[in-house]
Amino acid sequence: MLKIDSHQHFWNYDEVRDSWIRDDMDVLRDDFLPQHLKSILEHYSFDGCVVVQSDQSPAENDFQLKHAAAHPFIKGVVGWVDLQAADIDAQLKKLSKNEKLKGFRHILQGEPDPALMLKPEFVNGISKLSAYGFTYDILIFPHQLKYATELARKFPDQRFVLNHLAKPNIKDGLIEEWKQDIIELAKQENVNCKVSGMVTEADWKKWKVKDFTPYLEVIFEAFGPKRVMYGSDWPVCLLAADYGRVLSLIENYTEKLPQEAQEDFWGNNAKRFYNL
Repeated sequence: MLKIDSHQHFWNYDEVRDSWIRDDMDVLRDDFLPQHLKSILEHYSFDGCVVVQSDQSPAENDFQLKHAAAHPFIKGVVGWVDLQAADIDAQLKKLSKNEKLKGFRHILQGEPDPALMLKPEFVNGISKLSAYGFTYDILIFPHQLKYATELARKFPDQRFVLNHLAKPNIKDGLIEEWKQDIIELAKQENVNCKVSGMVTEADWKKWKVKDFTPYLEVIFEAFGPKRVMYGSDWPVCLLAADYGRVLSLIENYTEKLPQEAQEDFWGNNAKRFYNL
């Protein structure tokens, strides 16, 4: 069975650039590079991974693509580009020459304007992606789900994937409003979902497997077996669990699925979505 980790990160820690890493996230104040993840993926029989941007700069693409060129297990890169740039089309044309660059992400969850994704300049950038075969990773909080649904509706031919289930408040068990918004988003058949980033939305020290079951049920029911994929969110997951615990949490849920659905979830869907 093909196994792809569709969501992880590499960085050389920089205290200024990486100011999002707070004092209570000290474990992340370190370098996390391909040589650190390679042995972990091999241990758990993964065939490869997709690395996702964590810095919003053109230099991020160069940094990640350099690693991808040197390490065959890195199957794809989700980079960053200023989608609001006046010359976005020219930038995308140039970037499309990089075979391992599969798509882009913007840290929408951190924007002062929660509806930035619907602004004309941003929408213009999104409108250019499909011509070059680029995907788009949606990183948002639950209150932005309605905007994401509207964005996906505007571009039915654009491939989108929701990151981290839109970060529901698992710690406090909040689910109803998130559930309804997820169901609406999933009606857009061009939207996929990464089952990733859950442990860091729970109680970092006291989470239990059962805490995640209601959220997983919503995601698998809403998106179906062909539009969900596994992502570890390593190394951010280390705030609440090591790689093995994150993996076993999801294995515990997916082992009840039909074999074909398991194969799609663990590798085939990511391969298809990112054209790996």
